[in-house]
Amino acid sequence: MDSNTPSRYVICMKWGTKYGPEYVNRLYAMVKRHLSLDFQMVCLTDDDKGIRPEVRCLPIPPLDLPPGIPERGWTKLVTFAQDLHGLRGTALFLDIDVVVVGSLDDFFAQPGEFLIIHDYKRPWRVTGNSSVYRFELGAHPEVLSYFRENFESIRKQFRNEQAYLSDVLHKQGKLQYWPESWCPSFKYHSIPRWPTNYWTEPSIPKDARIVIFHGECNPPDALAGKRNRRFRFIKPTSWVGQHWRE
Repeated sequence: MDSNTPSRYVICMKWGTKYGPEYVNRLYAMVKRHLSLDFQMVCLTDDDKGIRPEVRCLPIPPLDLPPGIPERGWTKLVTFAQDLHGLRGTALFLDIDVVVVGSLDDFFAQPGEFLIIHDYKRPWRVTGNSSVYRFELGAHPEVLSYFRENFESIRKQFRNEQAYLSDVLHKQGKLQYWPESWCPSFKYHSIPRWPTNYWTEPSIPKDARIVIFHGECNPPDALAGKRNRRFRFIKPTSWVGQHWRE
């Protein structure tokens, strides 16, 4: 690898039509504002139209799922390819719908071979939330190769990619979790309890670095005060607009 090539990567993925290029562009801008270390951002995508030139866009390696199978995030497993477009170094993977609100430097300094968010709803399980994980590129090729060879049995045993991924690395003794406060859930930690949600805006949890959006809201929904479930109310969340921008 060229000595001038950064060995620190922030990787995201965009496929299909659910998310537009503005998600990638805003993610890059947030990372740039909150990461003082040198890095290169890589987007694995099937459509690089509209993505800002600072982001290196590369094709998504084939996962080879049988047709008609629910995707459920399995595509993320291609980040564990033995050779991911020749990239070598430390990679921090971020979902494109997160909102960065604090320093990211410690995500590269935190000790551990593989780090992921601990599951919010069932913390007694080993399962992680793969919205934010860090690993060495090319260091865990068995995660992908075993999946490709045993997909049918894996699908029966695990609901989604993050359950499978967590199980494999836990059995190898490599699974570790980010400090609990770093990656809070907007759904579980930002939205005030009923009935105060009717007059109190969702907040940024204490010591948060990256707020995770899953389930009912994405950043533009939160900004507009919309939830995708009936009888669940939130006020427009102004801090999302302050952070989720270019």
